[in-house]
Amino acid sequence: RLACVCVVVLKWLLPDNYIEILYLSIGLNDSFIYKMLPIEAFTCFPGQMWDKVLSKVKKAVVFMDDKCAESLHWNGGATSVFEAGARNLKEFSSFEAGGENEPKAVFVVSTLLKGRTADIIKDIIGLSHFQYCVVFTTVAHSIHLLANNVTAELEGNPVFEQFEEKLSEWMGDMNYTAEVIHAPVVFAPVSPQLLLAPTFAHLFPLLPQDLKTINIKRPEKKSTREESFAVGPMSRLIAGELANHPQAKSRRKTAPNKASIVFIDRTLDLTGAAGHHGDSLVEKILTVLQPLPGHTTDVQVDILELTNLQRIPDSQPTLAPGCLAQTQSSTARLLWETMLASKQKEAVMEVRRQLVEAASKENLPIKMSLGRVTPEQLCSYVQLFKSSWGALESHCGVLQLGLATAQTLRHPTLPRWDACLAFERLLLQALGDSDFAGVLRQLLPLMKPRGEEGYSSESSSGSRSGEDECGPDELLVLLVYLYSLAGEAQPADDEEEEDVEKVERELIGALTLVITRETELSPLLQKLTGCGSPDELTMERAHTAVEGVFETLRELSHARDHLKQFTSVYTASDGVHQATYRPFLRQVLEEIFHPDRPECPDIEHMSGGLTDLLKTGFSMFMKVSRPHPSDHSLLFLFLVGGVTPSELRLIREVVSAHKPGTQVLVLSTRLLRPTDVPELLFTTQRLVPDIGV
Repeated sequence: RLACVCVVVLKWLLPDNYIEILYLSIGLNDSFIYKMLPIEAFTCFPGQMWDKVLSKVKKAVVFMDDKCAESLHWNGGATSVFEAGARNLKEFSSFEAGGENEPKAVFVVSTLLKGRTADIIKDIIGLSHFQYCVVFTTVAHSIHLLANNVTAELEGNPVFEQFEEKLSEWMGDMNYTAEVIHAPVVFAPVSPQLLLAPTFAHLFPLLPQDLKTINIKRPEKKSTREESFAVGPMSRLIAGELANHPQAKSRRKTAPNKASIVFIDRTLDLTGAAGHHGDSLVEKILTVLQPLPGHTTDVQVDILELTNLQRIPDSQPTLAPGCLAQTQSSTARLLWETMLASKQKEAVMEVRRQLVEAASKENLPIKMSLGRVTPEQLCSYVQLFKSSWGALESHCGVLQLGLATAQTLRHPTLPRWDACLAFERLLLQALGDSDFAGVLRQLLPLMKPRGEEGYSSESSSGSRSGEDECGPDELLVLLVYLYSLAGEAQPADDEEEEDVEKVERELIGALTLVITRETELSPLLQKLTGCGSPDELTMERAHTAVEGVFETLRELSHARDHLKQFTSVYTASDGVHQATYRPFLRQVLEEIFHPDRPECPDIEHMSGGLTDLLKTGFSMFMKVSRPHPSDHSLLFLFLVGGVTPSELRLIREVVSAHKPGTQVLVLSTRLLRPTDVPELLFTTQRLVPDIGV
C-alpha cells in the first residue's frame, strides 16, 4: 500500500521563537524507489485512511473539524459515517456536546493535540457524559514530539499516551477508555488524477523577502537527501525535508517500484492563477457561487428548483444546498470529471447531454433542442424531475451539477469575468510596448469607487455601475496578474523606476478610496483590513492595508529572478500574432518530456546522499546518467500553493502530445479560483502559520 504519511517540519528554518509545521501529507516519497499501490489505487488511498476512522464510530457521536470534514466530503460524505453506525455527526466546537444517552465520542481533528484543540476537546467532554473517547489526529506522533521540543527518537507514542490520560481525567474516571490514534485523513480525491489537501489550503510559497527573513537566523545546514526534483525555493525546502524523513529513508531501501516527483512553487506563475483566460466552466462555478461553509473547494448549489417551494425575497434559505462533490453516483462522478478537464463549451454540452439522457431513462416529457445551451434550457430539464421522487433520487448528483452550471451561466456577476479577461489582454499587449510605469497607468481609470465615471470594458470612458464593473476584489486580482508579469515590461532606468514609484503612490491612494467607499466589505477585504464592516474601517487602516499589498506585489515581481531558464511567462507580439501568456507549468512539462532529455538548471535535482555525490563526481570524467524526471512512466506533480482547473487540462494535453505513455498524477493544496490568489498572497501569515497552539 502507499507509504504512510510523510510529515515535513521546517522548524530549523524559522526565527527562534516560531515553529512552522507544514503537514505535507504526500503518502509517497520522491526517491524513485518506494512501495506503493498500482496507479488505479491513487484515489483509493484517502478512502482507506478514512476506513480506519469509520471502524471506530459505531454507536458514537462524532465531532469533526472543518478541514477533516472537507476531506470526508469528497470521501463518501456524512453518509459513510452514519452507515458505519455513528449516532450523530457534529461540528468540533466548544458549544457542542453529547447527550445523556451517548457514552461514546470520536474526535477527528487536523491539528496538534494541544492549545486550542485540547481546550475544545476538554470543553466538549465537560458538557457530556462520555465513558469512551477516541481521538484521531492527522498530525503524526513525531510532529507532536517536535512541538514539545523533543528531538530524540522515543519508543512508543508517549505524547499520545499522555493525552489518553488527560481524556480519562476529563471524563471523570481513570478507568474509562481513551484512545489517541494518528490517521492521515487529509486528502480529498477531487478526480482520479487529482488529490487535494484541504488541511494545507492556506500553505503558500515564500516570497523573496520571506526567505531573507528566515535566512538571517538559519544556520548553514548540510544533509543527505533522497532524489527528488524541485522548481522554486519553497519546493526545494519541502523536497529536501521530505527526503530526509526517516520513513522515506527506510522506504527507499525496500520499495520495488519507481516514480518521479516534482514540486513546483505556485508563486513562480501567479499570472495563470489570477488570470481569467482558462476557458473553464469549473473555474467560473467556483468563482461566482458561494463556497460551502468551512470548505475551500466545494460550493453551494441552490436546489430550490427541484422542489415546489417558493422563493421569498430577502429571506434566509431553509433548504440545505447541493454541491459539486458527488461520491454516490458513478454517472455524476464521471460528469464532474468531464467538467473539470474540459473547455467550457464541451463541459456545458456534456451537462446537457447527461440531463437529456437521465430524463429519457425516466420517460420524462423532455423537449429536445440543438444549438447553443442556455441556462433556461438546463433549468427546464432539471425541473422535469421534481414531479417524480424516484427519478429525483436516482439522478440527484447529475441534477446538482446541472443546476450549478445553469446558476453560473446566468449569475449577475459573471460579466465581470469577461471584463477582467478583456483588460488582461489589453495589459498583455501593452507590456511589450511600454515600460512598467506606462502599463501601471492603464489601471488608474479602473480605480474609481462604484458608480463613478471610469473604465468600461466597452469603451475608454463610461460608467462602472453596470454588471461588468470591477470591484476591489477584482482590482486586487488584476494587480497580482500584472505584477506577476512585471519582469516582461521594457527595462527601466533610474528615472523610469521613479515613475513606477509615482504611479504606485497614485494607485495606493485611489485603491484606498475605492475600499473606503464600499457599502459592504467582502470576506477578502475583511481579512485584508481587519475590519468586519465599513463602520469600523477608517481611511488610515485602509491606506495601511493597501501599502502592505503593494509591498508584497513588489516582492512578487521578483519571484522568478533566481531562475535561469524559466524566466518568462510571456510571448511578445511579432506584428502578426498578439502577445500571449506562456504558462509556466507548460514550459516545465515540455522540458521534462523533451526527447533529448536536456538538463534544466531550474528543475533542481536534490542530492541522494553519498552515492549520488559520487555519481556526480564520476560524471565529470566519464558518461554517467544523472536522474531525470522523465526516467519513469509515473510522474507525480505537487503544486505547492494550488492548481487551477485549466492547468489540469493543460497537463493532460501536454502529456498526450509529448509522452502519452506517461501517467501524471497531481497533488496540490487547493483548487484555485482567481479571487483565492490575493487572499493567499496578502492575508496569509506565511512565516507565522496558525497551527492551533
